[in-house]
Amino acid sequence: MHLRRISTTVVALGAALTLAACGGDASGGDGDDSAAAEVHGEHAPDEGTVVDTPFAKPELVLTDTEGEEYDFVERTAGRAVLLYFGYTHCPDICPLTMSNIGIASAGLTDEQRAQLDVVFVTTDPDRDTPGSLGPWLQAQGPDFTGLTGDFATIQEAARSLGVHIEPSTEDENGDIVSTHGTQVIAFLPTDDQAHVVYTEGVTSDTFARDLPGLIEGELP
Repeated sequence: MHLRRISTTVVALGAALTLAACGGDASGGDGDDSAAAEVHGEHAPDEGTVVDTPFAKPELVLTDTEGEEYDFVERTAGRAVLLYFGYTHCPDICPLTMSNIGIASAGLTDEQRAQLDVVFVTTDPDRDTPGSLGPWLQAQGPDFTGLTGDFATIQEAARSLGVHIEPSTEDENGDIVSTHGTQVIAFLPTDDQAHVVYTEGVTSDTFARDLPGLIEGELP
């Protein structure tokens, strides 16, 4: 495996690594959480990236698809977690990413799945209500958790992990576009910190290979 190891600064790049206007052109963005980064070692786009200094879980309290309050730190404590920021109207990257995770998690044992949380946080909360987010996410993975709520709260949580997101805008065709980083952030159960970042080139095979180890608290 050609796993890339990078400094924490690299992950604070939301824009520089992978920032996409779903359904539109890729964009560098103007967010203040982007940063120049030094990359060490070879990079395989379909592999995860281990960061030198892990990230703590963001203090994030939102609403789940049942309309109930969900405290991210509290509810995922001591568990392996994959966290992704995206939106349900995305025509390409978001459904592909969640589908890849869904395919991989379907290959886990019941015991393994019980120790894994896959959390999707919307970047388009005005349209992604609990009622609309739930059915969309169920189609990707029946055990996945969907969260929606105040955009500023979501944006700040994403920024703390180096994931850049912007408020939804309307393009010249009248379509709503949500620009967001496409990283999947993986937290280990052993210390509740993010150690691995997956970008949009990662396939279901990579997730299928890495998830059993992540669930046990092991790096890929």
